[in-house]
Amino acid sequence: MPVFSRFLRYFMSVAQHGSIRKASDELHIAASAIDRQILQGERTLDTLLFERLPTGLRLTAAGELLLTACNRWSRDMNTVRTQIDGLKGLRQGAVDVLIPDALTKGFLPQLVGRLRESHPGIVVSLHIRKSQNMGELLVKGHADFALMFNPNHMRELAVRIHKDVPLGFLCLPSHPIASMKEGPFSLATEYPTIIPTPPLALWRPIGLLEAETGIKIAAVARTDNIQMIKSLVQEGVGIGILSYLDAYDEISRGQLAFVKINHKKLLPLSLALCVDRSRQLSVAARLIMAEIETFFIQSL
Repeated sequence: MPVFSRFLRYFMSVAQHGSIRKASDELHIAASAIDRQILQGERTLDTLLFERLPTGLRLTAAGELLLTACNRWSRDMNTVRTQIDGLKGLRQGAVDVLIPDALTKGFLPQLVGRLRESHPGIVVSLHIRKSQNMGELLVKGHADFALMFNPNHMRELAVRIHKDVPLGFLCLPSHPIASMKEGPFSLATEYPTIIPTPPLALWRPIGLLEAETGIKIAAVARTDNIQMIKSLVQEGVGIGILSYLDAYDEISRGQLAFVKINHKKLLPLSLALCVDRSRQLSVAARLIMAEIETFFIQSL
């Protein structure tokens, strides 16, 4: 469904491309017609929406505000259309979800697989982003909801449900510590250990534990990739430090074991399901959120 007017349609395309000519190519509209609409819009709003540069057009602060509103209007119109379809008894819709890399395996792909069987008309788009960027993207209308670790406080965001995810040692089922449910941080000095590095969020609590305890980890490898840590553990290189959710799939299948780190000052990661307070969600989005909330309550 197009946005409300020719001006907004032209404005969004120019904002996206930074060029009237490129917008003209995309929309198959004469560049002069697009330029007239932009100029008329600026006169109506009594403010400049673009800076005219030798290299193209760049949004002003006012233009940025208008683009954010346009994205939200466009998304809301799609939501209304989906809700109207729902009232007609149609089992279809489109849902955009922001998730961290840690959720690319495990319960979420399984949930989408089940949804495909029960509601084949619903299309789920999963966008992998860093948790620290998700709040702003959500408020700007880039997704229906987000699953993020340790969300920053934002007035526009609401947390529907959250669950604490423990930090621990990951090892092979045959490893000497595999039978332990939890263990001290000092285990990292007794066995070769694979350590997460920035931008992975886990490096920060690990650094705090080293400073708090005076323990120096016997690092055999360092990496900023969760899958690499799991692969190195599976190859017997050492034990890894990850959250339970990072290896949920492998743990549930018995391929790896998880030993929770027991330390009174170690705070677990918080995985939160977040939404934009001002947004009316579609039937499809609410359906998927309900499935996720059920998993949080029953499984984590």
